[in-house]
Amino acid sequence: MRRCIVLLRGVNVGAGRRVPMAEFRRVLASLGHEAVATLLNSGNAVFSTRSRAAPARLAAAIAEALQRELGVAVPTLVKTADELAAIVDRRPFEPPPAEHVRVLVAFGADAAALQALQPLQALALPPERFVVTDAAGYLHAPAGLLASAVGEALLGRAGRGVTTRNWATVLKLRALAASGAGQESPR
Repeated sequence: MRRCIVLLRGVNVGAGRRVPMAEFRRVLASLGHEAVATLLNSGNAVFSTRSRAAPARLAAAIAEALQRELGVAVPTLVKTADELAAIVDRRPFEPPPAEHVRVLVAFGADAAALQALQPLQALALPPERFVVTDAAGYLHAPAGLLASAVGEALLGRAGRGVTTRNWATVLKLRALAASGAGQESPR
């Protein structure tokens, strides 16, 4: 069994796409995944799977099931626990603990989606930092994400090919994946 993390883009914000976490867990279980756990109400889940399919194929199957069973078309991304651990371990800077909610990680399905973010690096004004690697994009916006031109771009049109999570959520997902537990996780 391997652990995987699934990230849905743009669910449960405003009046847009709604995916109840209990239903999200049910859909993942219906695909044969086990030890399913959700984190927060923003489309984060961790599961164990016997499937050896590539993360992109798992993501496509999950997106198809969400459309079929819940009537929700949503961009879906899957990372293995090892990929998520590498994203955390190979971060280009150490986020200060008090700033975890002001550090945004951009996840892409592949390196091309992340490389499309490269031009946004020019928008980062010190002390802000935005670094794109082949594994993820990392934004530290000390003045807040909404005050950041890069943050605005990532949450807007320029970020359509990626999904983002703050550093605190990324660390919680890593811990949940390592735990192997299946359940709804605390906020």
